[in-house]
Amino acid sequence: MTMHIDYGPGDALLVVDMQNDFCEGGALAVAGGRGLIPGINAEIAAASAAGTLVIASRDWHPVDHASFTHRGGSWPPHCIQDTHGAAFHPDLALPDAALRVSKATAFDADAYSAFDATGLAGYLHERNITRVVVCGLALDVCVRATALDACRAGFATLLLAPLSAAVDPDSAGDCLAELERAGVEVRQ
Repeated sequence: MTMHIDYGPGDALLVVDMQNDFCEGGALAVAGGRGLIPGINAEIAAASAAGTLVIASRDWHPVDHASFTHRGGSWPPHCIQDTHGAAFHPDLALPDAALRVSKATAFDADAYSAFDATGLAGYLHERNITRVVVCGLALDVCVRATALDACRAGFATLLLAPLSAAVDPDSAGDCLAELERAGVEVRQ
């Protein structure tokens, strides 16, 4: 499924956390995660053909990360650095030139947004990026935080809703409404 976005050099396609641990069979799987990959690959191909910057964010946790339940956090251990679970899903067709942005790398702090302590906003501003197109996992957690931060950083922000899935599917409608209220354009 291609979303028919007119990509250009002022755009960035930001694919959020399409990692093994967030897809079926992973430590923190989102139902339908793997099913998003063909559509996301089509967007990556369209963006690349238009000369658009492609970025892939990833959770990249140390072994004893603060977000893990055994440390008092909310999540089971997942996306531990240099493990199979932390790797991008093998079917995800990231070009060699795609930027890889690692987040939540500190032992003592979680980070849901690809913009949280990564320097990504400044990098994109330096490259004269004006619009960020967002998709991936999970809609109600890291995709939400990334889209909100892109908007706050001054980028026109477009969320590709059909290419994003929620941990809690019942929360998707409220999440999309919140994003729209914040100024994110939601493409259904």
